[in-house]
Amino acid sequence: MAKKTSGRGQRDLRVKVKSARGRKLSSTLWLERQLNDPYVARAKREGYRGRAAFKILELDDKYRFLVPGARVVDLGCAPGGWCQVAVTRVNALGEKSGKAVGTVLGVDLQEVEPIAGAELHVLDFLEDGADDKVKAWLGGEADVVMSDMAAASSGHKQTDHLRIIALCEAAAELAFDVLSPGGTFVAKVLAGGAEGSLQALLKQRFQKVVNVKPPASRSNSSEKFVVATGFRGRADDAADG
Repeated sequence: MAKKTSGRGQRDLRVKVKSARGRKLSSTLWLERQLNDPYVARAKREGYRGRAAFKILELDDKYRFLVPGARVVDLGCAPGGWCQVAVTRVNALGEKSGKAVGTVLGVDLQEVEPIAGAELHVLDFLEDGADDKVKAWLGGEADVVMSDMAAASSGHKQTDHLRIIALCEAAAELAFDVLSPGGTFVAKVLAGGAEGSLQALLKQRFQKVVNVKPPASRSNSSEKFVVATGFRGRADDAADG
């Protein structure tokens, strides 16, 4: 006969972290959350550099923009999880027989540990001429520009919201310069009320703009992702047309 359990269920399975002398409570809570996060454990098992990899996996499962042969730019790519996903899905290593071979270009302010199938560069995408450098490295225009960037936290919710919206708008401006017609822009934002200008900007340049919170995004986080598909082309191209 099976032995009865205590009835406390999964609470017994959670890892409790004791606060160490000198460690802030916030750090202890973060560590406890990491140790009990199934996406963190899954990332370790599957060889991804962080749980964020599953966010782009889930977004691509739904919207299908990382297709074989696609040319992808990952802005603020450290530590590299999004690049890892893109390499596999666009067939950057040519491992999918009979499928087009894609390109993955990652840029960041800091050096990133090499990723097989991805070309990584140290670059401030806000600097003048960054778009020309990206296109030169790609050998042409991009099919996808994606960003999981977040500005350094100030601890003030509204300030952080405004900072990430400004960062996302800057990423979108670069996307306008490097995307080919029909391309896709994906970026992280924080809910907070200032997204209207970003949405208006994207709706002028893309055929469809949606906001989505993938399952891998923590439920207590205000983050969500904007996915803009069907790039209409640059404004100067439209004027010429």
